[in-house]
Amino acid sequence: MGLDSYFYELFEGLPRQGPGDNESTKKALHMIRQLPATLNVLDIGCGSGTQTIELARNISGTITALDNHQPFLDELDRRASREGFSDRIRTVNGSMFSLDFAKESFDIVWSEGAIFVIGFERGLGEFRPLLKPGGYLAVTELCWIKEDQPREIAAYFEAVYENLPAMKNVAGNHECIERVGYELIGSFTLPESAWWESYFRPMEAGIGRMRGKYPGNARVDELCNEMLHEIDMYRKYSRYYGYVFYVMRKSG
Repeated sequence: MGLDSYFYELFEGLPRQGPGDNESTKKALHMIRQLPATLNVLDIGCGSGTQTIELARNISGTITALDNHQPFLDELDRRASREGFSDRIRTVNGSMFSLDFAKESFDIVWSEGAIFVIGFERGLGEFRPLLKPGGYLAVTELCWIKEDQPREIAAYFEAVYENLPAMKNVAGNHECIERVGYELIGSFTLPESAWWESYFRPMEAGIGRMRGKYPGNARVDELCNEMLHEIDMYRKYSRYYGYVFYVMRKSG
């Protein structure tokens, strides 16, 4: 699925650009201990920044929010202004493949629903130098949470991850975390409500609007059908996979 203007138009209308919820953001944040009172945080792949705003509500300090799509950042700037966080949230248009930040400059690096773009293991390695000694990394990653997956859902994700590292199970990601140089603090699976309330149901409404706005547009129909297929796969097979929040501490 190409990331064309129709794709971005659909996703710009969503409260989140992937599964997640504020309760899960806070749960992961509360797993972090032994940090200074005023923090320097980097949110990688922030999208329109729902989790960025939630972080700002729950910490003292500054947040640098990075994404490579300027309209997402513009929306985050508007949200930050409304919430009174403009002086604490700085948006940066950039790529996680080229993180132009000083080494050991962040207490926490955060990334919800985005690390798959670079790959879980590579992302852990690329993000690690940015953390201060003993700093924390918190990410969500799509994982198998049950073995013996039906062929339909296994084939679906083989196609989705065709040009990316294959999706792992939770134990495989735990091993990866240790191998790259982190201490795992904890992990938990996002509830199914985190998929439906801020992502799939708004997505279904957005699909209706897109089809009404672009009747007969073959590309819009293709995009909408792909997204409806994603929703259908989750509806049928959610017990086999999910987003897992991993909270880890830089070791060594």
